[in-house]
Amino acid sequence: MPLPKDRPLALDEQICFTLYRTAMSINRTYKPMLDEMGITYPQYLVLNVLGEEDGRTIGTIAARLALDSSTITPLVKRMEAAGLVQRRRGPDNEREVQVRLTEAGRALFARSRCLGEALLQRSGLTLPQLDALNREIQALGAALDDQRGRGFGP
Repeated sequence: MPLPKDRPLALDEQICFTLYRTAMSINRTYKPMLDEMGITYPQYLVLNVLGEEDGRTIGTIAARLALDSSTITPLVKRMEAAGLVQRRRGPDNEREVQVRLTEAGRALFARSRCLGEALLQRSGLTLPQLDALNREIQALGAALDDQRGRGFGP
């Protein structure tokens, strides 16, 4: 279905704004809990990446979060200074830096589950509803990534 040409879409009709505004609301929901834990939202994301698979390299963490390695490195250094992770040079490749959770990092990762619980509670959605919404948004992102660089669209 083509977009209407007779009028521009109102801001609230644009999914980019809806997703942006929702992301801001989620961040406002998380912020007091993250502040209490002493971490930032990007650090929370790194904890989750390492919770999925500990010992990942800076490059794989960056790729998983769709960020540049140069963004992840200072963030991980701050986490190391806080005692949440340890960095080590790769045994096979000195240029690779592997990152592992410390005991304190694993404990904080476990404690951070409250963020998802708070989001579920405050959203008023059921877990299956929130899961379905997440899958739809992931599918949208994947479709847009697939089309990037192919010359589609304006």
